[in-house]
Amino acid sequence: MKGVILAGGLGTRLYPLTKVTNKHLLPVYDKPMIYYPIQTLVDSGVTDIMIVTGGNNAGDFLRLLGSGKEFGLKHLNYAYQEGEGGIAEALSLAEHFVGNDPVLLMLGDNFLEKPITDAVRRFRENPHGAVIFVTEVEHPEWYGVVEMDGDRVVRIIEKPKDPPSNLVAIGVYMYDSRVFDMIRQLKPSARGELEITDVNNMYLERGELRCERIEGWWADAGESIEMYLRANLLAARLNGVEIKLPF
Repeated sequence: MKGVILAGGLGTRLYPLTKVTNKHLLPVYDKPMIYYPIQTLVDSGVTDIMIVTGGNNAGDFLRLLGSGKEFGLKHLNYAYQEGEGGIAEALSLAEHFVGNDPVLLMLGDNFLEKPITDAVRRFRENPHGAVIFVTEVEHPEWYGVVEMDGDRVVRIIEKPKDPPSNLVAIGVYMYDSRVFDMIRQLKPSARGELEITDVNNMYLERGELRCERIEGWWADAGESIEMYLRANLLAARLNGVEIKLPF
C-alpha cells in the first residue's frame, strides 16, 4: 500500500499564523504538524509515502523532512500542486506514484491518537472499493456527517445545518487504484475544486464504500485557531504532559 499525505493549501483559517509559512509546518506541541500524519502512516505499516504540497514554502518540506530517515524511511516522495484544486485533484498528482496499488490518503493537518494498523491490514487483504474513517464529534455540522444503517454507510452529508448524527468522516481514506479513474470523471464543485466527497459518493453508489471507526481521539489542527490549540494540548498529553491553564 502507498501512502499520500496532502500538505498544500493556503491555511486561511489559521491566518495570520500562516502568513509566512505553510500551516503543516507550524508547531504542534514539540513537533511540526506534518510529523504527526507521517508517524501515523509509519506506525500503521505504510512506509512508501508521498507528500503533496504547494505554494511558496514547498522547498521547506524537503529541508525539514529530507529522505524521511528520522521516521525510519529509506525515501520520501514529493509532488507539487499548483493552485487550489481540491483534495481529489491533489490526490490525482500521486497517480504515477501509486500505480496499481491501494492507497492510504491522509490530510496533513489531521492526526490520530492511535495507529490504524488493523484497518490497513484488512484493506491490504481485500483492496477493493474505498474505506472512510469515522469518529463521533461534538460539532458534526463542521464536517461531512456519515449516516449509517447498521454497518452500512447510507450517505455522507457535507456540513449539514441539522446533522442526523454526530458521526463524521475524518481526513483519512483508503482507495483501490480505480480512484484515479473516478477523479477523471469529476466536475469542479461550486467552489471550483474537485471534491473528495464526490469520490466517496461514487464508491457509495456502487455499494463499495465501507467505514472504519478509529480508536482514541482525532484532531483536525487546521480547522480553526481553537482546534489548533486543542491539537497542541492533545499532542502534549500524548507526550505525558498535562498542561493546566491558569484561567
